[in-house]
Parts: sequence; structure tokens; C-alpha cells
Amino acid sequence: MMTGLYHPDEFRDNCGFGLIAHMKGEASHKLLQTAIESLTCMTHRGGIAADGKTGDGCGLLIQSPDAFLRKAAKAEFGKEPEGLFAVGQVFLSPDESKAVAGRAAVEKRLTDQGLEIMGWRKVPTDDSCLGPMALDCLPWIEQVFVVPNKKTEQEFAIALFVGRRHAERDMADDSEFYICSLSHRTLAYKGLMMPADLANFYKDLGDPDLQTAICVFHQRFSTNTMPRWPLAQPFRYLAHNGEINTVDGNRNWAIARAAKFSAPELPDLQTLQPLVNLTGSDSSSMDNMLEVLLAGGVDLFRAVRMMIRLPGRMWIPWIPSCGHSMSTTPCIWNRGMGQPAWFSPTVATPSVCWIGTDFARLVG
Repeated sequence: MMTGLYHPDEFRDNCGFGLIAHMKGEASHKLLQTAIESLTCMTHRGGIAADGKTGDGCGLLIQSPDAFLRKAAKAEFGKEPEGLFAVGQVFLSPDESKAVAGRAAVEKRLTDQGLEIMGWRKVPTDDSCLGPMALDCLPWIEQVFVVPNKKTEQEFAIALFVGRRHAERDMADDSEFYICSLSHRTLAYKGLMMPADLANFYKDLGDPDLQTAICVFHQRFSTNTMPRWPLAQPFRYLAHNGEINTVDGNRNWAIARAAKFSAPELPDLQTLQPLVNLTGSDSSSMDNMLEVLLAGGVDLFRAVRMMIRLPGRMWIPWIPSCGHSMSTTPCIWNRGMGQPAWFSPTVATPSVCWIGTDFARLVG
């Protein structure tokens, strides 16, 4: 007989995540090392397989380490990118023919957007720290270097988003193909290793030239999906802790109203359907919606506030635009279509110079 609000059948465990940022925006390798050490302190927040070495997933999302990536490009291609450039962290199938198809899809779709491919770099890894379950599904991990070919920074970001979405649609039948990040601002390192082994697996993380002023780190406890390399967090924009109780409604809403979405920045938006992941984790779907809003011209603060509402009529003056009606947003949601709230415990959203958390109430 129940004597309170708690019921064992409704129990859910949560992931663990954290963030660290230099208050003056000064990048350093020490900050990265501190974030990795902090991640190892959250091992207890994640799931661990019976082999004792395979986790549900952990990872880092950092600022694009400019000096390190230029050095890597010089070593790999014999030259550094001039000015603005982006790097994509890509999981490819260990099957050679599928890997070739994945690279071809990425290159075609990005060049279709007017971008130029410098080349591919194999990410140095050491799989001796992985458990047998993680090894069984270990993808090939490569980085693609992309230059804007005279596009502005905003045009570059939009072209990367559109090209990536088309490549993902082309490779929809390959479950091992996944683009962890593709940006001139951020870079993701993640996988099914234990937090203590993240830097042992990814050799890049031990290079003193790999520096960042911002880092979001995450240890996953898988609740609504089985652990997979692509589902390790952080995603491209956020790390999430807990259950999104409204995810079915949010996904259905995205499908039902997709035909009415419009944004001058994304004239071919309808060709990118579905806009949110319908089969992956709830967190990945939320990340999909956030990146659509940002690509469509919504600033980061407003996009987060549209998705995770403040309780009641609460208003925080220091958050730009958070007190405005969502129907006034001059882009995708410009037809009075309110964005149904994504109810979940905690979200962290980084960008090139901002990092923050958002706490929302839970609903049954």
C-alpha cells in the first residue's frame, strides 16, 4: 500500500553532467584536464556493463581548438586552413564499403552547399582500454576538415547544418554512420568507454595544444534506449540529465507542424525532414530541435527559453528576450505557433562564447 508520492515502478535514474568555463574566455589545456578529472568523478552516475569496462557513454563538448586543429591539418594535408574553417567528428562503419559511402555522402552534400573539403584525418585512438561490448560496435572515427569558400560565418554555419542533414538522410540505412559534431565553433569527443579512459582512448586529448575555455562533460545512464556510440553525450549543442516526459508530444508536434515551418535563412527547410530524431534518445531529439532553431535565426537564449519555459510568469531580466511572447519570434515560429515545452530536469547548452544551464519542472 502506497503511503506517499514515491512508487518503485516510477523510479528513474539520471545521467550526470557538468560544465566548466574560464570567466575571461581564456583557453587552456589545464581547463580540459580539469573537466576530464571532473568527469571521472561522475562514474557513479552512469551505467556500467558486466565486463566492467563498457559504459553507457561519456564525452566532452569543447570549443574548437584552433591551434591544435591547424597543426593536425598541417601534418595530414601539408597545409593549414586559411582563416575560417570547420571540423566534423564522424563515426563511420568499420565495413569499408559503408565507410566509403559515408565519406562520399558527407563530401557531396557539403560541396553541394558551396563548401570545400580539405580532407579526412583518422582520429588517433587506443582501443585497449575498451571493454568487449564497446569493441564489438566500435566505429571508425575520422575528422573531416571543411573551409567556407568565401562564405560569411553565418552562411558557413547554415551550410554546414544543411549539408550535414542531407548527408544523414542519405545514410539513414547505415545505423553506424553518425556525425558527432560539424562546426567551426565546437568539437565533440565521446564514446562507450569509462570516464577514466576517455583520454586514454582519444589520444588528441593528451596534446597540450588542445585547449579550450569552455567544456561540457557528460556521463550517461541509459534509460529509454540501449547504449550506442552515437547516443553518448554531449550532443552537438547540449548535454541532458533526466527524462523528457513530453518527448512523444514534442516529436509528434514537430511532424504535424513541419509543413508550416519557415525561415529566410533556411529556404529549403522542408527538404530536411524529419527535423527531429524519431527513434533515438529523447535528448538527441531535443538537441535536433535546438539546432533547427539556431540555424533558423533564433539566438541561443531565446531558443532555450522557447523550448524550456520558465515556471508560471517568472521572468529573468538578464536573459535576453526571455520575457517576450514566443509568437513574436521573427523566423521559424513566426505564425503564432507556440513551441510546446520540453519538460525535463536539466540542460546545458554551450556555444562559442556562452555556456549555461536551464532547470525546468518535472511533470508526471
